[in-house]
Amino acid sequence: MTAAAAWGASGLAWLTGQPDGRPDFSRAAVLQRATQVLNRFTAATGARADAAELLAGRAGLLGWTRAGRVSAGGASRLLAAADGWWALTLSRADDLDAVPALIESECREPWAAIAGWSSKRPVADVVRRARLLDLPATALGEAAPAAPVIRRVWPAGPVRGLRGALVVDLTSLWAGPLCGQLLARAGATVIKVESPSRLDGSRGGPSSFFDWMNGGKLSCAVDFDRDAGALAQLLAAADVVLEGSRPAALARRGLGPLDVAGRPGRVWLQITAHGAESGYAGFGDDAAVAGGLVGDGPVFCADAIADPLTGIEAAAAVSDSLARGGGELITVALAAVAANYAALPKGVPDGEVQVLPPPRPRIQGAGPALGADNARISDLVAARC
Repeated sequence: MTAAAAWGASGLAWLTGQPDGRPDFSRAAVLQRATQVLNRFTAATGARADAAELLAGRAGLLGWTRAGRVSAGGASRLLAAADGWWALTLSRADDLDAVPALIESECREPWAAIAGWSSKRPVADVVRRARLLDLPATALGEAAPAAPVIRRVWPAGPVRGLRGALVVDLTSLWAGPLCGQLLARAGATVIKVESPSRLDGSRGGPSSFFDWMNGGKLSCAVDFDRDAGALAQLLAAADVVLEGSRPAALARRGLGPLDVAGRPGRVWLQITAHGAESGYAGFGDDAAVAGGLVGDGPVFCADAIADPLTGIEAAAAVSDSLARGGGELITVALAAVAANYAALPKGVPDGEVQVLPPPRPRIQGAGPALGADNARISDLVAARC
């Protein structure tokens, strides 16, 4: 199957382009490359996964389609500034509350007001102001392609695979939970950790998406502030830690990768929006724009595509690290991953290609209830300490 035919059959063409225009095939090489990365991971681990399903699956579950310069999920927009394009995500209540401060005016229609405000200002100025308010904003193409940052910070352990590994998953939403899901499919025991006061945001959305990302994991409920000691014990027992918050969030509690002693060969994977040093907020759609991974127009490419691409790349990075003996701190940035894929050659289909909507992915089972496995997890930790 050609790259264009696979893009059309996957649902990704259905999700890319203007809503009243033709589907966009310019990024068909993205699926081809993601398939290669995932196939290498599955060959090494025995996991079963399909790249097309992972990239388009959320839209398949929720019935989304392409909306051009509005993201498939509706929370992000591609906006014109005086000298270029930028993206903004308003997915949190606090983001919407910050709009009057951003544009220095009250408004009834936030997106229309932001569009008018930004059209008269340089991209650099609007992005800088938005980031001062902690809004997920980015200039189109601002991020450069980059490999994960890998540092050996602990003693190496024996070369090993994922089967039987204990993975502590501190991530939420999509990229990190997908990485954890792939590790679980490879035979790891994955513990999803949430604070009762700060749950994974996908618990509040459609249950099908939460189940798809988290089915097969154990659930540990622990207060990150009041029960920091218990969390530190869990982190110390882990073979792999997946972290998706801003790096300072754990470090200020004394729970960062350099604070908690670990087992020989432990792998600690950080997923960030723009890199460990930036501290900027970001989500899959705006991070993809930062990397320049957009369709022609520009329009959004698929559905928050930086998220599932990063989940796939992160799982492969963990597997590769364990095969080297681990002992590594790995940082993967959504925007850099998007930029890597944006650098692939663009193309157009040779003739007419069938375009199908994204199918619903297979869901293996319900995601765990919050804290359902606390007792079992305590026993697992005790056996390793």
